[in-house]
Amino acid sequence: MKHPHYEVSAFLIAPLLLAATILQLTLTGCRSDNVGDLSAAKDMNNAAPVVTAATSFTANSSAQRTVTTFSNTTSSIHSAKPPEITAPKIKYNAGEDPEFARKHGWPGKAPAPLPGSILPQKRIVAYYGNPLSKKMGALGEFPKDDMLARLKGEVARWQAADPATPVQPALHLIAVVAQEEPGKSGKYRMIIPDNIVNQVYGWAKEANALLFIDIQTGHDDIRTILPRFEWLLKNPDVHLGIDPEFNLINSGTKPGKKIGTYDAADINYVSGYLKDLVKKYNLPPKVLTVHRFTRNGVTNSRSIVLRPEVQIVMHMDGWGAPWLKRDSYKEYVVAEPVQYTGFKLFYHNDTKKGNPLMTPQEVLRLNPKPIYIQYQ
Repeated sequence: MKHPHYEVSAFLIAPLLLAATILQLTLTGCRSDNVGDLSAAKDMNNAAPVVTAATSFTANSSAQRTVTTFSNTTSSIHSAKPPEITAPKIKYNAGEDPEFARKHGWPGKAPAPLPGSILPQKRIVAYYGNPLSKKMGALGEFPKDDMLARLKGEVARWQAADPATPVQPALHLIAVVAQEEPGKSGKYRMIIPDNIVNQVYGWAKEANALLFIDIQTGHDDIRTILPRFEWLLKNPDVHLGIDPEFNLINSGTKPGKKIGTYDAADINYVSGYLKDLVKKYNLPPKVLTVHRFTRNGVTNSRSIVLRPEVQIVMHMDGWGAPWLKRDSYKEYVVAEPVQYTGFKLFYHNDTKKGNPLMTPQEVLRLNPKPIYIQYQ
C-alpha cells in the first residue's frame, strides 16, 4: 500500500477544500503503524466515520484510490478472525492429570479380559484386616455383623459415586502376618490357623463377597509359602494379595524396622503360580493385588509379565494427608503402569492428624481411576 503522504502532492492544483480533506485522510491513515495488530484494530474502528465521509470523491481520482486503499485496509481489519476463546486450564491435583497418565503409558496394553473376569467390569471394595486383631484393620476392628453392615454402606457409597461401574464387596484377610519376633519357624511371620481362614471365608459368602488372602512373608520366601494355600485358592471366589513392605528375606531386617521390596521376578512367580491354578481347576481369572507406597517397594516393574489368567492391581497402600496420598499414587503407581490400580483408605491413620478421609468422589478424580478400593 502506498503511504498516503505521496497522494497529497497529486492534488496541489485542486480546490483548497479538496486538499484539506485529503490532508485529514492522510493524518488519519498514519495513526497506526501495525495494521495487523489486534490491539490496533480497535483504534482503526474508531476512525470509521472519516472513511465514510470520503466516499463522496469522484470516481477514478487519485484521492478515490487513496480512500479505497485505506478503506480496504480497514475492512480487512474488520474482517480479521477474532481471537479464539479457550477455557481456563484445569488445575489438577497430583495423580489426577490425564495428560500425565497418558505420557506414562495409560491405558496400558493388557490382555483382553477372559470370560469370568472381575476387572474392569466391576470395582472391588474390600475391608482389610484380621479377626484376631482390632488394630490391623476394619475386618477385625468391629464385630462380624457390624463389620459387614459397614462394608455394605461403603459399597453403596461407591455405587452412588460411580453408578456405571457395579461394585463387588470383598474381605481382605491377612492370612500370613509378619512378626517382630522370629517365632518357632524363625521366619518372622505367623500363619493364621485354617479354621480362622475358613471362618472369614464363611463371612464373605454370607455377604456375597470375594475373599482375598494376604501374605506378609517376613523372612520366608513367597515361593515356599504360597503353595500352602492351594487348598483355598482353588476356589473361584478366592483371590490373592502380596505385601512388599513385609518381604524382608533379602535384607534380614526385622519387620517394622525397614520397608521391604518385591522384584518383578517375584511378582512373575506369583502370577505364574496363579495362572497354573486357573488352568488346573478351570477357574475364572484371579485378581492379584500388590501393595506399594515407595519407589523401591517394587523394582523392575516394567518387567512384570501380564497374563490373561491373572489381573494385577498395583495398590497404593500408604497413609497420610490426601495430598500426600495423591503424590504417592502419582509417583509410584501412575508413573509405573502395570495393569490396574488400587487405593487404600485408612479410617484412623489417614485422619489422626486432623485430615479428612478421602471420599469416593475425590478418589475417582484420580487418573487412572482405581478399580480396587481397600479400607483398613
